[in-house]
Order: sequence, then structure tokens, then C-alpha cells
Amino acid sequence: MSARVAIAQINPTVGDLGGNRRLISQAVSQASQLGGQVVLFPQGALTGYPTGHLADRSTFQRAAAQQLAELAQHLDLQGTGGAHVVVGSLGTTSAGQPVSTAAVLHQGKVIHQHSAPPWLDHAAATCDPLSPPSQAATTFQAHGARFGLAFGDDLAQACPVPGEPKLDALLVLGGERFEEGGFRHRTALATTWAAKVSAPVVLANLVGGQDNLVFDGGSLVVGRDGALLCQASQFQPDLVLWDLADHSPKLALTSSDEEAIYRAITLGLVDYTRKNGFTKVILGLSGGIDSALVAVIAADALGAENVTGVAMPSAISSAHSLSDAVDLAGRVGLDLRPVPIKDLVEPFNRQLGLAGVAAENIQARVRGMVLMALSNMEGHLVLATGNKSELATGYSTIYGDAVGGFAPIKDLVKSQVWQLARWRNAEATRRGEIKPIPESSITKPPSAELRPDQRDSDSLPEYHRLDPVLRRLVQDGLSRPELLAEGLDPDAVELALRLTDRAEWKRRQYPPGPQVSGWSLDCDRRVPMTNRWQEE
Repeated sequence: MSARVAIAQINPTVGDLGGNRRLISQAVSQASQLGGQVVLFPQGALTGYPTGHLADRSTFQRAAAQQLAELAQHLDLQGTGGAHVVVGSLGTTSAGQPVSTAAVLHQGKVIHQHSAPPWLDHAAATCDPLSPPSQAATTFQAHGARFGLAFGDDLAQACPVPGEPKLDALLVLGGERFEEGGFRHRTALATTWAAKVSAPVVLANLVGGQDNLVFDGGSLVVGRDGALLCQASQFQPDLVLWDLADHSPKLALTSSDEEAIYRAITLGLVDYTRKNGFTKVILGLSGGIDSALVAVIAADALGAENVTGVAMPSAISSAHSLSDAVDLAGRVGLDLRPVPIKDLVEPFNRQLGLAGVAAENIQARVRGMVLMALSNMEGHLVLATGNKSELATGYSTIYGDAVGGFAPIKDLVKSQVWQLARWRNAEATRRGEIKPIPESSITKPPSAELRPDQRDSDSLPEYHRLDPVLRRLVQDGLSRPELLAEGLDPDAVELALRLTDRAEWKRRQYPPGPQVSGWSLDCDRRVPMTNRWQEE
């Protein structure tokens, strides 16, 4: 009989050592009942991941070591000590530097540990999986099979060591964050690893939200020939089993890019909310597409009964702004509170003599104050509703629509906002449900409504012209000649070049939000706020 491997795809919380230990214990118990002999957990299963500079604290290091030892003893006492349990935790080098570790637990003891190389940045969100190795691969024997251990970030170490027996399987502790198309890339990379070690690759990946990161699960087994042999669900905890002797190919569980992005944002929001002690959220509901999509995502994530939308019409707001907000609230079932702000704005303008942009922005800032006041009174988490196109160009009001504790769509360009809104409505139709987003919110010209008849296109190029420029400028760092050589709109190029660097200071003060692309403005692009360089 071949060894049976269980992949335990769990959703730990950074720093919750006791809670994470219970998750691990429960998963091992379930796996053992199903015949799992080797149970593989993701990177940082015990500590949560990434731990950042929390891992530098000696108190945290000692607590993690103690919890690991107690976990091994507990598994033995609960009758599952016969399994070999591979757990991602935290250790230290001889110099006291914190490193990720893979600990093998068996019969009440930690019988083997594999440490990630020190160059893996425990404080960073992700690392380059193709970085050069700093130590040899590590192996252990269990149930008549020889297993290798590696992390998703140090798989270069997994190359076979000359003169050693071949592996029966390579066990990989993954902490691979979600990004659009990432599962396809992960599968292709696992296939490359399998060919290098001439053995199946078993990858256990984290699932859940952690600050601005979303881990999508999608744990998998790839055979030595590159065939997909096993796959766990995405965006939810799962436990799957695979026998070493099973070489039958399986169909990949696939979803559209729109569905994957939507589910990633939803997961990021629900975990950020609940892991930080909130149960309810509040947002400004303007009748526009951005706030409409955020409201629906929040209702899907937390339940409509836990979402409050605040409609804040001003003296210049269009009639359809309030009617579209009312329409959406009725479709979704969330709590809608109309708070007209005309009588709140006028004293500012009168007392300070405001005009022009200052008068326009005071409306946004009053709306921000209303949301924060209600948050203080009722304990709601305020959601910001800005998108990536606006953040890239600085098209937002600091201390106005930029207030909040979390920003669900900050990594979506405007074109993607419309795309996800249409996908969500189509999904509702497929389920036989009412479309949650009013069609008028999708089709009407976008506007901040800070002055009469204002349109976003008064200040920015149309988004179908702007977004392709932002993608190539921000993600790929192309210069003006390179952008123009690609045939991108010249006006959009000029404006994007002028505004993106200038808005850096504003982006630094924006709330966190889930990263779902490969070119986050938070993590992947940083320029000095004080900067006189101009593209020629």
C-alpha cells in the first residue's frame, strides 16, 4: 500500500498561535480519519503568514517554538501521533535571525526541521521563487517513502542532490498570494519543479486574507510528467488526499478571471474585517459604479444585514444619484441612510469664503466626516470606494473619499470595475436572482459630482484610453517613447506621465486593500514623494 498524503489547506491568522494550533489539530484529526499518513500544511500555518517584523521579537519566537512542541504532544495524545505532520512555523538561525521553518511532527516530537534560507524576506509580502539556493534540499522517510521538503519561495533548493536516492514526492509549503492568472502560473511552475526533481510535487497553499494580501488556496499535486493529479478548492479551506501510487490525471477546477478576482476581493474583505474584530461595514453610496460594486462585494462577503450605505446628496447632486442608491439598496437588502449634506457644507463655504476646487473638495471631506462619525458611534469599518485608475492619477480627495479602513477595489482599474459589475449581474441572472447593480449605475458617465454637470472625462481621458497606459506605465515602467511606440493614446500618455508620480504622496495615505494584480500601487511601485524627475 502506498503512502497517502493529505493536503491541509487552512486559513490561519498572523499571531494567533493558539487558534492556528487548533486549526492544525482539527485538520490532522480529520485527515487521520480519512487514512492520511503524511499531512502537509502551508507555510506559516502555525504563526500565520507573512509575519513581517513580528518575527523579530524574541517573545514571539519563543512562543512559536513552545506552541510547536505542545502541538506535537497534543497530536500524540489525541491519537494521531502516528501520522507525519509537516507544519510551517518560525525558527531562528544560529545568529538569531528569524526564518520560516517546516517542522515534521511524529509520535509527540519534532523529528525534523527544514529552514528557509535567510535571504527569504519574512517581512515582505512575496519573494522571487527562482532566487538562487543557499542550502541543499532536505528529506525525511515516512511510511516507506522518501519525501523532500521545500518552500514555495525556495524551490530552487529542490534539485536532487547527487548520489542520494530519488524522491517519491516533493512536499512544498506554499504561501503563494493570488493574482490574476496566478493559478495557471503556479501549475506551470510546479510542472517545472516536478521535472527537475523527477518526482511528483505536492503543494499546500495558504487560503485567506492578510492585510493587503489574499491567498487563494488552490493546493495541488503535479505528477513527474506534469499531469495535474489532485487539486483543492480555491478561496476556501479544504482537505484533499492523494495516494503516491495514483497517477490518474484530474481535470483542473477552473473559473473565469472575473470570478476569481471577485472571489479574491470578497475573501480579502471578509478576513480583514473579521480578523480585526469588526462585524459590520459602512460606505458612502453615491449611485455610481464604484460604490455600487463595493456595496455588493461587502454584502456577498459579510451579509447584507451587516452593510450600511450612506447616501449624502449635496446641493449639486443629480436626482439619479439618490434614486440609484435607493434602487441598489433595495436589490441587495442593505441598510440605506440618507444624510443630505447641503446644510453641513454651506457653513464651511460661508465661514471660510471657499470657492473653486476648495469648495468642491469640502463636499467630499464632509462626506468623509459623516462616515467616520457614524463609524465612531456604531463601530463600523469604513470602506473606501476608490479604484486604481483614480489612485494612479491622484483623482481623489485626500481626507474626503479617501477616508476609510479598507479599500476593496483599490487594485482594479476603472475598466475592471465595469467588467466585474457586469459579471456579477450576469452571475445573478444565471442563479435566477435579481441583478444587484442597477443598469443605470453601470451605463451613466462617471462623475464625482463636486460641481454642476461634472464628468470624470473633464479631468481625465476616457478610461478605455487611460487604463491601457496605466498598465504599461505602472506595471512595466515604460518611458514616453516606448508608450507612444506601442500606439497608445498620446493625450493619455502625457497626462498619465504627469500625474502618476505627482500623486505618490496621496497614495501613501490611502487605506489598504486586496492586491489582485501583478502591479499593485502599494507593493510593486514606489517612487520618492519628493521628486523633480520628469520623463522626456
